[in-house]
Amino acid sequence: MKFHDFDKLKDKYIGKIGTEKRDQYEFELKLDILGEMIKQTRKERSLTQEQLGELIGVKKSEISKLERNARNMTISTVLKIFQALKAKVNFKIELENRDWSLA
Repeated sequence: MKFHDFDKLKDKYIGKIGTEKRDQYEFELKLDILGEMIKQTRKERSLTQEQLGELIGVKKSEISKLERNARNMTISTVLKIFQALKAKVNFKIELENRDWSLA
């Protein structure tokens, strides 16, 4: 049985790091993880989707959508959600070989 390195498979089928297709893949993967983080944190806090929605002023269906697909979420919404969940949020922005962090 032959084993393959996952990074090599991504390079071959999605594209190497720095290519447009690979960057899009990595970006979407991070957004999927963000939705899952919201769901896990909500459950750890013993909140229903409806209760979290009430805390931030949206309907249960909106929380459900965000947990499944965070692609249409604004930074403001992310901050509201994690503030309601009493969780700290950090953003890292990279510009021209310089790192910026917002806490």
